[in-house]
Formats: sequence, C-alpha cells, structure tokens
Amino acid sequence: MGCWTPPGIRPGRPRESAELRRLRRGLYVFSALNDFVPLVPVVALRFSDAGLGSVEVSSLFGLLAVSALLLEVPSGAWADVASRRMLLALGAVLRAACFVLWVLVPSYPAFVAGVLLWGACHALTSGTLEALVYDELSAEDSAASYPRLLGRSRVGALASNVLATLVATPLLAVGHYALVEALSAAVCAATAGAALYLPRRASKGRVTEQGPFADGRAAADARPAEPAVARYLAMLRAGLAEVRGDPEVRRAAAVAAVLPAVLVIDEYLPLLVRSTGISTAFVPLLVILAVVGKALGGWLAGPLAGLGASRLAAALTVAAVLLAAGSLGQHPLGILPVALCLGTVQLAIVLSQARLQDAVRSDARATVTSLAGLGTDAVAIAFYVAYGVGSLWGNVSVVIAGFAAVPLLLALVVPRWLPGPRAAPAPGPGRRGGPGASQWSI
Repeated sequence: MGCWTPPGIRPGRPRESAELRRLRRGLYVFSALNDFVPLVPVVALRFSDAGLGSVEVSSLFGLLAVSALLLEVPSGAWADVASRRMLLALGAVLRAACFVLWVLVPSYPAFVAGVLLWGACHALTSGTLEALVYDELSAEDSAASYPRLLGRSRVGALASNVLATLVATPLLAVGHYALVEALSAAVCAATAGAALYLPRRASKGRVTEQGPFADGRAAADARPAEPAVARYLAMLRAGLAEVRGDPEVRRAAAVAAVLPAVLVIDEYLPLLVRSTGISTAFVPLLVILAVVGKALGGWLAGPLAGLGASRLAAALTVAAVLLAAGSLGQHPLGILPVALCLGTVQLAIVLSQARLQDAVRSDARATVTSLAGLGTDAVAIAFYVAYGVGSLWGNVSVVIAGFAAVPLLLALVVPRWLPGPRAAPAPGPGRRGGPGASQWSI
C-alpha cells in the first residue's frame, strides 16, 4: 500500500510556508490587477483621437518617462527605509487619479498632469516590487526561484493585459474613451488594495512594519534609532556606492536598464497595426498577439533561468531581425514576428533582472534596482524623442524598424556584461528548505 499524503502536500516536497504563500498569491494578484487597465492598449489612440499630432503624442510619453526618471532613485531609497507595500498602494492611487482627471478634463494640459502622476506611479512601483519579492524569497532561502516567480507574475500581468485589451474594444464601441478611463481608475483602486495584501515582514535587516511608513531597523541592532531622513540618505549613498564600486553590479544594472526600454515599442503598436489598413475597432485584437508573445517569454523565464549569456545574445540578434522584418512588411500579420521579438525581449528582461538581484550584496536593494530603472527611463525618453523626430521623415513602420538596432547592440555586450545564473542553495541545518522548497512554492 502507498503512503497516505495529506491533501495539498506533494510527495517529496516540503510544506510551503505561510509567508511564501502570501507572497506568491499577493504578487500574482497585484501584477494581474496592475496590468488590467483597459486604457493602456489604446492610450496612443486616445491621445491621437483627441486631436494631438505625432509630436504632441510623443511629448506625453516623454513627459511620463521624465516624471518617472526624476522620482526613480529617490523613491527607490524611500522603499529601502519605508513600507514597500504602502508605496506600491500609493502609486496605484496616483494612477487612478490620472484617469479620473482625463475623464473630467480631456485636454492636453490635463493629459500632461495625468502622465506626470502616471510617471510617479511607475517610479514608486519600479524597484520596490522587485526588492520586496527578492528579500522575502531570500528570507526563506528561496532566492533561486526568483526568475520563475517573477516570470509567472509577468505572464499573469500580460494575461490581464490581453483581457483589458478585449474589454477595451466593446467599451470603445459603446462609451468612447471616458468609460475606458473610468474602469481603469476603478481597477487602479483595487490594485492599491492588493498591494496591502503583500507580506508585511521585511528581510535582511528590516523587520515587520511598526507604522504606516516605517519598517524600522532590526531588533537585534543595538544602535540608537536613526532619524528617518538620515536612514534615507544612508541607504541612498549605499546604493549609489554599490553601483559605482562593483563592476558586476554596474554592468548587470546597465543591461537590466536598457532591455525594458525596448518595450517602449508597445506604445506605438496600435499605430503600426492601424497603418496596415485595419479599422480602429479591430486594432486591439491584433495587438493581443504581441501581448501573447511577451507572455510566452515570461513563462519561459523559469525553465530557461540557467540560459547562458551567449545564447541569450543570439536570441536577441534574431529578435532584432524579426522586429525589422515585421515592421517593414506593411501587412497586418507582420505583428507576428514583432510579437516573437517582444517575447524574446521579455525573457531577456526577466533573466537580466534576476541576475542583477543576485549581484546586489547590500541592503539597498530597491535603490540599486531603481538606478537600473533610472537608466530604463533615460533610454525610453531617447526612444520617444527618436520616434517624434523620425516621424517627421518616415512613417511608423520605418521608425519602429529602426528600433531593432537596440536589441542588436545589446546582443554584443550581453556575453561580457551579464553575470551567470545563481546556483540554488543546498539544504542544511537551520534552513526552511532547499531548492525543492523554492520550486514547490511557485
């Protein structure tokens, strides 16, 4: 007779801790809601149909990136000394305010104010979520599962993006953009609630929250409590010093910074698809294919977590060719090679972010991650400017094809700059679980 196994427990695998369960569920719910925003797939069309030209549309995307850039590092240091859950909730509330403003005052000045709020949301979330997840996994000796957990959360987010895109189509048909914006604001409010469900405990020198915006220091630390401003400045200096003084961290941060900026292409995909002659109502349906491609890349991040830098570089080279071919084809099905390109980039993003987290050795994890986010914002601004300027001489397909140069250049530096994958820790006395625990928990 076989041994009886209690319900919910898999044979040969340790029980998942309550904290890991809460982290996994909270991350999946937060990521899904954070991307279930029906306005996002059609925001470029929203600006264009409000009477804005190509330069004005790109100026709004650029202002969003500038707003995020200016707040990226300060918010990252804040996340290393304050409640990361509360910062994530605050960011969602700011984005909800952006959409409410656009419902009430659909004009260029309101669009400017809204994208500034949206940029603040991006800055508060970027780095904060990754640091929270990685530190929680490290506390359970499950850091090796970070690529898989992050990859699956991205898949959930992209699935929500697909659903949001499908929802946008009938909403546009019956209520124009105001209905889309109102629903988007409501979802952002729910996202703030999901952020508060994430684990309260912090690790590596951080303890359970003592107040709404103060995690405090470790109870074992006998030094007098530092003022909040002093702790903030110390963490900011520590993060800057690590990026400046550790070549491995600096190079990993550079790769992790540039790769996500390639996804700026997403903003212009509706315009690319519509340029092939497809009616506006059916544009979201083809854009979904690009979302599916990214979802596939995110899902493969777990199985391919050990992918070597040379093979990743080869994949990026192929991705560059696919992007150029799909854009210049001027056919609705050209979205397919573009989707494969974006899926490859998504895979590379997750792996590069995991390698960066592995390389960080200080407690200033969110600060270091936000420095990479700062680079992403800077590159994104360059992309927006390039699109605005390029659109004066070429159509959308030519400009997007030109962006293929970025993954091609990355393919040249990835083999030298991206660290290798982290080996899973061996189980030992005092550990809550080894590699098996990290695989089971997600």
